[in-house]
Amino acid sequence: MGYPRYQLRRELFIPLPRAQVFAFFADAANLESITPEFLRFRILTPGPITMRAGTVIDYQLRLLLIPFHWRTVIEVYEPNERFVDVQAKGPYKSWRHVHEFVDAEGGTLMRDVVDYDLPLGPLGSLTHALFVRRAVRRIFDFRNDRILQLLVGQSFER
Repeated sequence: MGYPRYQLRRELFIPLPRAQVFAFFADAANLESITPEFLRFRILTPGPITMRAGTVIDYQLRLLLIPFHWRTVIEVYEPNERFVDVQAKGPYKSWRHVHEFVDAEGGTLMRDVVDYDLPLGPLGSLTHALFVRRAVRRIFDFRNDRILQLLVGQSFER
């Protein structure tokens, strides 16, 4: 199978200009602040990291108490519009995350589209159904809440 089997889509309206929102994401160091603590996520690549097509970023994280090394490569980088990161090494069979930023009345619409697949065939499918789908959703829900909190001071509980 040549295509990822799973997809997550999220949209978030941020009441700030697109250039300001994009600048937050163009600073890779901000990724740690929008990732849930249960992942124990840490950027290993020394900073500052210059974002552009071809940039490689290494991370350490934990899933179910198992430490993982994750390497992503910025595949596409179009300032103030979008960037795409793909997993070069990590826990997924494949992972491609498109970040899009679009002008909207009163601010910016940020779109995330993540296409991914798991290794291990039927066992990977079972793992997705039992754990991964829920975890990925939880991570992106946290992320969107945290983005609003950091960028515009909005805070709320789900």
